[in-house]
Amino acid sequence: MRNFSENHEWLSINTATVRKSLGVDLPLPKIIEACVERGIVAISPWRDQVAAAGLPVISKLVKNHGLKLSGYCRGGMFPAADAAGMEAAYLDNRKAVDEACELNAACLVLVVGGLPGALAGRAVHKDIALSRAQVTDGIAQLLEYAKTCGMPLAIEPLHPMYAADRACINTLEHALDVCDALDPDQTGALGVAVDMYHVWWDPKLQSQIQRAGQKRLLAFHVCDWLTPTTDLLNDRGMMGDGVIDIPKIRGWVEAEGFSGFSEVEIFSTGNWWQRDHKEVLDTCIARHQTAV
Repeated sequence: MRNFSENHEWLSINTATVRKSLGVDLPLPKIIEACVERGIVAISPWRDQVAAAGLPVISKLVKNHGLKLSGYCRGGMFPAADAAGMEAAYLDNRKAVDEACELNAACLVLVVGGLPGALAGRAVHKDIALSRAQVTDGIAQLLEYAKTCGMPLAIEPLHPMYAADRACINTLEHALDVCDALDPDQTGALGVAVDMYHVWWDPKLQSQIQRAGQKRLLAFHVCDWLTPTTDLLNDRGMMGDGVIDIPKIRGWVEAEGFSGFSEVEIFSTGNWWQRDHKEVLDTCIARHQTAV
């Protein structure tokens, strides 16, 4: 297991972590500037932040500063109520692949979607099996295009509390079942993003990480689970502030040959997004050395 205590060369910042500074939206160029000032060499930006600044602007900043992208957030949201909706999702995901290629991301992270309309509070049906079938079909179609671009796709299983509205793939086992069905030869084109917030509780986690192996482990996200959690979406904890045994899980991942970045991804409306982004980044660096 790598020693993170002496530096932060393997730290990546998911830009959602500093999406806001003192409660105010922070533009992506400012986030990049603050990361570079601290010697943070990798980020994982969100598409809406890239769009707000402009893809050419962000691409130039990334290249000029020699930044790496541990991933690109996000593709997915495949299920739809009709064929037109499925086609629209596919076209948007193709665009996400193109953006990820322009930024030279390590992978495009997929949050696959749940029941159509549920995210807006108006689910059009209750057939989660149908949504899961649409997800598999959507990934299969996108995978064909992504392979031509050389952009790996990383399925991110989300905690079961998000099954209805954000992702109907909720365990690493399920995500790997999809990988095995669509990429049985383990070509490296399809794998998983292991996000501790979503999978730390799973009694099969270690065995499924072993099953994934080096070829399927494309991204590794860290934060902590607070008790009590006041908001299931936007109250993630800084590493070391919660109940997840982060070093143990990192050990499992690295035992399988994963040697990429530990990507800090924290949504925190009541705490970290209310602080100055410089303090947040400094804390991420310190905790990466002591709690990851």
